[in-house]
Amino acid sequence: MKKNKKILIGILVLISVLIILPFFIPIRTYLNEAEKLASVQLGVPVSISTGHFVFFPSPRVVISGLKVGKDSELEVEQLAVIPSLSTIFSETRVIDVEVTNPIVKKTAIGIVSSILDKRSESPIETDAINIRHINIDQLTLDWPGIKLPVLTMDINLTKANQLESAKLETKDATLTLNIAPKADAHLISVSMKKWTLPIGLPLTIESAEFDMHLKSDHLEVPRVDLDMYGGKVTANLNVFWGKNWRTNGNVKVVNLSVKSPSRLVSKSVYLSGSLSGSGHFSGSAKDIGTLADHINADFKFKVNDGVLHGLDLIKVASILTKQTVGGETAFDEFSGTLNAKGQQYDLNDLKMSSGLLSGSGRVKINANKELDGTGEVALKRSISLVAIPLDISGTIENPVVLPSKAALAGAVAGTAILGPGLGTSVGIKAAGAIDKFKGLFQDD
Repeated sequence: MKKNKKILIGILVLISVLIILPFFIPIRTYLNEAEKLASVQLGVPVSISTGHFVFFPSPRVVISGLKVGKDSELEVEQLAVIPSLSTIFSETRVIDVEVTNPIVKKTAIGIVSSILDKRSESPIETDAINIRHINIDQLTLDWPGIKLPVLTMDINLTKANQLESAKLETKDATLTLNIAPKADAHLISVSMKKWTLPIGLPLTIESAEFDMHLKSDHLEVPRVDLDMYGGKVTANLNVFWGKNWRTNGNVKVVNLSVKSPSRLVSKSVYLSGSLSGSGHFSGSAKDIGTLADHINADFKFKVNDGVLHGLDLIKVASILTKQTVGGETAFDEFSGTLNAKGQQYDLNDLKMSSGLLSGSGRVKINANKELDGTGEVALKRSISLVAIPLDISGTIENPVVLPSKAALAGAVAGTAILGPGLGTSVGIKAAGAIDKFKGLFQDD
């Protein structure tokens, strides 16, 4: 009994020593050398706050407070380097790396690009060290204006320190990527479940599974099928890199319920109905961080059996002296073309029809979300339609739709000359003709 007690005490003492001893081994000198070497290799300042040896649960070097870049473009709370004991005296030493709570800023893209360029010009000798496995826990991507999910990553490398396989997953498991080698490329299998897009409108994808092919200079996505808002979105995509970043692709939408997505744009005036359409997109930029701001897209759309909420076009056309607030306009079909150039959007060839009215128009949405457009609404009150010219202004959140000044002036003049009713209609029609004539000479 006493012998067993002594053994137990001995084990506890040994464990205590293995835990406490590393904190008394001075490694500041080695950390200083590591900072200098890393700074030279990366071409940017590198600093390490503290570091120590740990022997439990396995021998490793743990450093804390790692910062890379002049403005701390990359920060790591803790990084552990764990050597394989069987290779300590080998020509090539095998290590595993564990990274905890790293924060990567958008500006770190420039550092990564510079490193890749240097390695292509003068490859770094890696025969002495083989990084076998990298585990990254709680990765935060700090992108201004974009809320990106926290990630975890497991990466396996070959003996030549090239990517072999990897798994990336969001903390809430709504997005999972598995990467595996395939011929001269890597196959990336993507799974999404109730995932909200972090870029642009926060649209939610109910479910999706698709494959991507990662090659040396580009990424191919042959087909993407997304289930969202009761409909289907099918797309393909290519991304190229090198001197510049480039992308292109096509998208098709079938029977997507547009109410929830349109309310993300404006809560005061929005659409409901079933959206279908198709289009293509392309863009180029110097770096991936600005690529999304340089996308050009053309998309033809049609919304069936819907309602324009927050705006009653019949009242707008009927009451010529003031704007009406609230109400709604039911329609059988609403169609048009969306042309996007960066952060500017043009809605052209807009057409709306129902049993009570028909309408047409065009609207430009500027980068500051201000509206600038014109249109007309034809009320089906008699055999001859009365088309009311409209001016569209305000913002996406608070649009202002009024009969044009020419329409108001024409209505007054026609009424004064021919009397109310016929005179008003004639005056409005004349004003509409003048507006269209002036539009021929306006710049797009």
